[in-house]
Amino acid sequence: MKIRPGRPYPLGATWDGEGVNFALFSEHATGVELCLFDALEDDKERLRVRLPEQTDNVWHVYVPGLAPGQLYGYRVTGPHAPGDGHRFNPAKLLVDPYAKAINGTMVWDESLHGYQIGMPDADLHPDERDSAPFMPKCVVIDATFDWGDERRPRVRLHRSIIYELHVKGFTQVHPKIDERLRGTYAALGSPPAIEYLQQLGVTAVELLPVHQFVDDGFLVERGLSNYWGYNTLGFFAPHAAYAAAQEPGAQVREFKTMVKALHAAGIEVILDVVYNHTAEGNRLGPTLSLRGVDNTVYYRLSEEHRRFYMDFTGTGNTLDAGHPRTLQLIMDSLRYWVTEMHVDGFRFDLASALVRGRDATSGMSSFLDIVHQDPIVSQVKLIAEPWDVGANGYQVGNFPIRWAEWNDQYRDTVRRFWRGDESQVAELAYRLTGSSDLYQRNGRRPHASINFITAHDGFTLNDLVSYNQKHNEANGEANRDGNDNNLSWNCGVEGPTQAPEIVALREKQKRNFLATLLLSQGVPMIVAGDEFGRTQQGNNNAYCQDNEISWINWDFGEQERSLLEWTRHLIAIRREHPVLHRRKFFQGRRIHGSEIRDILWFRPDGEQMTDEEWDKSFVRCLGMLLNGQAMDEWDEHGDNLRDDVMLVLINGHHEVMPFKLPGPAQPRWQVMVDTNTPGTYDERNAKGEEIFELQPRTLVLMRRKKEEL
Repeated sequence: MKIRPGRPYPLGATWDGEGVNFALFSEHATGVELCLFDALEDDKERLRVRLPEQTDNVWHVYVPGLAPGQLYGYRVTGPHAPGDGHRFNPAKLLVDPYAKAINGTMVWDESLHGYQIGMPDADLHPDERDSAPFMPKCVVIDATFDWGDERRPRVRLHRSIIYELHVKGFTQVHPKIDERLRGTYAALGSPPAIEYLQQLGVTAVELLPVHQFVDDGFLVERGLSNYWGYNTLGFFAPHAAYAAAQEPGAQVREFKTMVKALHAAGIEVILDVVYNHTAEGNRLGPTLSLRGVDNTVYYRLSEEHRRFYMDFTGTGNTLDAGHPRTLQLIMDSLRYWVTEMHVDGFRFDLASALVRGRDATSGMSSFLDIVHQDPIVSQVKLIAEPWDVGANGYQVGNFPIRWAEWNDQYRDTVRRFWRGDESQVAELAYRLTGSSDLYQRNGRRPHASINFITAHDGFTLNDLVSYNQKHNEANGEANRDGNDNNLSWNCGVEGPTQAPEIVALREKQKRNFLATLLLSQGVPMIVAGDEFGRTQQGNNNAYCQDNEISWINWDFGEQERSLLEWTRHLIAIRREHPVLHRRKFFQGRRIHGSEIRDILWFRPDGEQMTDEEWDKSFVRCLGMLLNGQAMDEWDEHGDNLRDDVMLVLINGHHEVMPFKLPGPAQPRWQVMVDTNTPGTYDERNAKGEEIFELQPRTLVLMRRKKEEL
């Protein structure tokens, strides 16, 4: 086998039909070896090849005769000088940062660490044991795939309804999915899963991390695993354990097949991506990839003591998105998932960590600027989790145009209101109408707000109304982990109960939360299972529970079926009525000089709210009139969007509130949603100027049809 110098681009392993080109960036390395492994002989290392060429700090070689399925890794030589930030150790097999597939499971062993465990100042002393037997291996892939006539749904963000799910948890015990496929990409792309999503009416699935990840050592010691997957090893590789097909590299094709099937059903795929940190942890963590390839390039190190890492993520390290090569890694990964894997957008975990300046507190525009000028990444959905755990990390409302954000102020306000807290109506009005106080000042639109009541991190909706305290005992941390500030509401009786009055109250609160979410401006995000009342038995931090605590139980009772039908009804109403998902903020003023206004706020006596009343602590009931006839918006065909007039009545009191309906007696208001009485309501009507008995803790949606106005 006669190797050739090869090319420095593209980075990673590229098969051309005759052999494979390997390219690895390392600025401070003094040498790089390619290690080839035999998959048929227990991943035995059969050959090492020294990379003979370096171009602009990219080490490269071409090896003829290699084919897809070939397993490989790297060993990188350079200074071991932790005080200067360098942690090279050729005894450690490294995962290629650009690996498109990774095979095998990492087995925790002391040799994975680049230093001698147990020594004083241990990380200063290199460990010479070979880590290869315990490391997963990179896979050369065949990137070809027949996308056929696949078309991306390209749903406008303001029309989107996002459904956050876990690939395994959503499908692991689904009774209609083939047992051989459950828990995999193939399962999520199967007809039963897709049929459920279509019937529910969501427009996009947001997948918890599917980049290749590893289990934390401390979890393995407890017999647990990193179920959520926020512990990335490879930014290009789909997680192999989620593939039904187990031959090396098959996970890439299976992921593409899943995306193709979802797109055929009109459902977009958004990835929850973790570019803020990696699985290597702090200075005492293992050497798996970036640390051994070039530690000073990829990680943010303390300027005073470069032996130590800056940690804005709570995981021990933070990627240095300000370094050109680290930024290239992130952008290359994003473009790969869009162009090769056909995903439709990204939700960036702890996004504030990606935009920090060199002084760690100021904003840094490099990442945002390059995303905005990128012709591929800038055109997909970009959603920030706009905070991290460092100083000045809370950046809700501060991301620029083209970005949407998880809006935790929406979550907290809606929870406080339905819990019964005082002085919430002014804040609630902002949240119901798209949070203009957060997003309008820099030219953003209501769809910049990703609204949610619950997320993967925290109580499920059922548990939010069933538990006052978290119950994370199964996590092995004496119930000390997880968020203590859940703003929960549980009718005074914790946990499961058969008391009819308590069950009824809880079900009503679930309907209140879902109705508020789906009738608010902005983009609603529903957590998988909340639509029918999934429980985690009070665990509000189930990141390590790969079991029935986290898996969706599809064994529905009448109570679950009722809530599911309720949610489908709400989603159908939202999708049908553009006034419920406007592209622009309400103006609250006359439109084009006419007498009609696009939004009005009413008191229970039928009069409009005054400025003074918004700040009254005792006000817990109001009406919001959305005038679909005053929509100053057009659709993609240039047609003016006209809709019904909608009236939302919200009563946070614990007693009945007589509400005088606004407007003339004719035409009548038609009741579409009433959280006090689940079901559909086309047969129920009420006259304008009539007193409507608004029940305690209830939301009601009424409409006047546009053709009757």
